[in-house]
Amino acid sequence: MNMPIPEVSAAPAAARTRFAALWRPALVQAFVKLDPRQLKRAPVMLVVELTAIFTTLLCLLPSAVPTGVAVQIAVWLWFTVLFANFAEALAEGRGKARADSLKAGSQGLSARRRSVAGGFESVPASALRKGDVVRVEAGEMIPGDGEVIEGIGAVNEAAITGESAPVIRESGGDRSAVTGNTRLVSDWLLVQITSNPGESTLDRMIALVEGAKRQKTPNEVALDILLIGLTLIFLVVVVTLQPFAHFAGGSLPLIFLAALLVTLIPTTIGGLLSAIGIAGMDRLVRLNVIARSGRAVEAAGDVHVLLLDKTGTITFGNRRCSAVHAAPGISARELGEGALFASLADDTAEGKSIVEYLRQLHDFATPPATQRVPVAFSAETRLSGVDVGVHRYRKGAVDSVLAFVGMQRLQLPAALAREVECIAQSGGTPLLVCVDRRLLGVIHLKDVVKPGIRERFAELRKLGIRTVMVTGDNPLTAAAIAAEAGVDDVLAEATPEKKLARIRQEQSDGRLVAMCGDGANDAPALAQADVGMAMNDGTQAAREAANMVDLDSDPTKLLDVVQVGKELLVTRGALTTFSIANDVAKYFAILPALFAAIYPQLGVLNLMQLASPQSAIVSAIVFNALIIVVLIPLALRGVRVQAASAAQLLRRNLLIYGLGGLIVPFAGIKLIDMVLNALHLV
Repeated sequence: MNMPIPEVSAAPAAARTRFAALWRPALVQAFVKLDPRQLKRAPVMLVVELTAIFTTLLCLLPSAVPTGVAVQIAVWLWFTVLFANFAEALAEGRGKARADSLKAGSQGLSARRRSVAGGFESVPASALRKGDVVRVEAGEMIPGDGEVIEGIGAVNEAAITGESAPVIRESGGDRSAVTGNTRLVSDWLLVQITSNPGESTLDRMIALVEGAKRQKTPNEVALDILLIGLTLIFLVVVVTLQPFAHFAGGSLPLIFLAALLVTLIPTTIGGLLSAIGIAGMDRLVRLNVIARSGRAVEAAGDVHVLLLDKTGTITFGNRRCSAVHAAPGISARELGEGALFASLADDTAEGKSIVEYLRQLHDFATPPATQRVPVAFSAETRLSGVDVGVHRYRKGAVDSVLAFVGMQRLQLPAALAREVECIAQSGGTPLLVCVDRRLLGVIHLKDVVKPGIRERFAELRKLGIRTVMVTGDNPLTAAAIAAEAGVDDVLAEATPEKKLARIRQEQSDGRLVAMCGDGANDAPALAQADVGMAMNDGTQAAREAANMVDLDSDPTKLLDVVQVGKELLVTRGALTTFSIANDVAKYFAILPALFAAIYPQLGVLNLMQLASPQSAIVSAIVFNALIIVVLIPLALRGVRVQAASAAQLLRRNLLIYGLGGLIVPFAGIKLIDMVLNALHLV
C-alpha cells in the first residue's frame, strides 16, 4: 500500500532552502563588514580585527615563533572576526528579503491629491505630505498612512499583514486608519495623509527589518560598556605579563600576547551581541508588530503587569450561545427546534452561534427557505425569528418575548424564572424562545473565554507577570468572566481616567506596565504605559500614543510580544554568562602552559597537559573562533523562556550557561590541542 508523505516533511526542506539562500550573501557581507567604520559599532570585535592586523604584520617580521604557528594564529584571528560578522549578516538577511519586497511594492506609486482649487491632481506618492487629502478608488493602492475622512470600503492589507481577507475601513469610529501600500478592493475612500515621507508604517517596518539601521537598545549600550570595561581590564593584564616574564629572565613573543588578549576578552558575546538583537527584532517583525523604539522591546521583557481588554482579547468579540434551558413540560428537542428556527434568518454573530450550537446537539430538519418568512430584529420589538406556515417562532429579550405571548413577568414559570435570573447574575444574556403564544425556554448567551487563554495566563503568572482584565462591564459580570479566564485582577466599569490612574498606581509601586488599545479613549493610557501596543486599524490618536503597533490588530498579540521581549533578554543574559565564564576558564587553562617554561613551578597547574606554549595559544585561538560558529544558531533562534520565577531562571542560567562556560573551554581546548599535535601543526 502506498503511504502518503507527511506534509511536515516539507518544513525541514523549506528551512534548508531558506538557509541556502541566506548564507551566500551573508558570507559576502562578512567580508564587507571588515571595514573598521562598520566594526566600530562592536568595540570588542574592532579590537580583535586590530589585533589580527597586528599579528599579520608580525608574521612578516623575524620572530622566535615558527612562521607556521604565527600564520595559524593570524588566520584564526581573522576567522574570529569573520564568523562574528557572518552571524550579524545572517541575522540581517532574514529580514532583508521582506524589506526588499516591501520596497518594491512601494516604488512607482501615484496618488490623486486634492488641489487647492478643489479638484484632484496626479502626483507621485513620495510627494505626499502630512495633511494632504487623496482619493482612492477600488483596485488602487493606498499611497500612504492616513485617516479615512469620507467613504467606506474594504481594504486588502495582505502586503503588510499577510492576511488575504479584506477589512472594512470607514470614516469616524475606531476603524478609520489605513496603511500605505495596501489595496482598496471596493468602493472609494477619501484619505487624509498622517505621515511625511520616511515616517510611514511601511518605512518604519523596512527600517526595522534591516538590521544595519537598527539602533542599539539601552540594554545593549550598557552591555557594550561592560564588554569594553572587561576588554580594558584584560588588556592591562596582558600588558603586565611581559614585565613579569622579564623579571624571571624570560620573554613572551608579542604574537603570543596579542593572541592571548583575544582569547581573554569577551569575544563570544561581543561577536554575537548584534546578531542577538537583530534576531530578536526579526521575531517581532514576524509577529507583524512594529516597535517604535528598542526600549519598548526591552521593557516588554521586564513587564510586571499586563492590562488586557476583555472583549476580543480574553473573550471572543461577540457573545455566543453556551446553553439552552427548556421550560416546564417542553422537551429539549422541541426547544432546540424552536430556537433553531427562530435563528435561521439571524445573520448576527450571536444568531449564528445559536444555530451552530444547536446543530451540534441534534440533527434537526429545517423547513425549506421557500416556506420561511424571516422576521428581522428591530430596536422597537427587540425580537427576531421566522414564520413557518401558521406558526410564528420568535426569540429576544425577556420582556419583549413575554409581551409577544401576552404574559406578565410574574406569570413566568418559576423554574424558567430561576434560569433567567441565574443567567443574568452570571453576566450572561438570557433570550426567551417561543412559538406562537407558548414559551419554549431560554437561551444563554455569554462572553466565551478564548480556548487556552487560562493556560497562557498561568504561564505568565509563573514568570512573575500579573494580568489585569479591563472591561466596561459591571463588577458582577466582570468578576464572573475574570474567574473563568484566570486573570489575577479586574478593572470593571473602566473609563479612560480609571485606566490611566491604574497604570500610574502600578508604576508608582515600581512595576513596568503593558497594555493594548485601539480607541482615542485609550490614548492617554497607551502613552503612560511602559509598553503600549496600538491596533493598526484603530484611531490615529491611539497609534501615535503607543510605542508599538500591531499590524494584524490582534489584541492577544501583546502576550506574544512579552514572550519575545523575555526571549531577547534571556538569550542575551545566557550568552553573556557563557562568554564571561568561558573567558575565566580560558585564562586558567592557557596561562600555566604559557608560563611553564619561564616559571617551571606553574607546570603543576597545567592540568590539561597541553603540549607546549605554541599549542596552548593556537588551541585557544581556534576554540575562540569555533565557539562563535557553534553558538550562532542559538543566538538567532533565541533561548526558550520557560514558565518560572526570576530566581529559577537565574539558577537555570548559571547552571547551564555559567557551568557550561567553565567546562566547555577545558574540553574543547584539550581536544584541539590533541588534533594539532597529531597533525604536527605546532
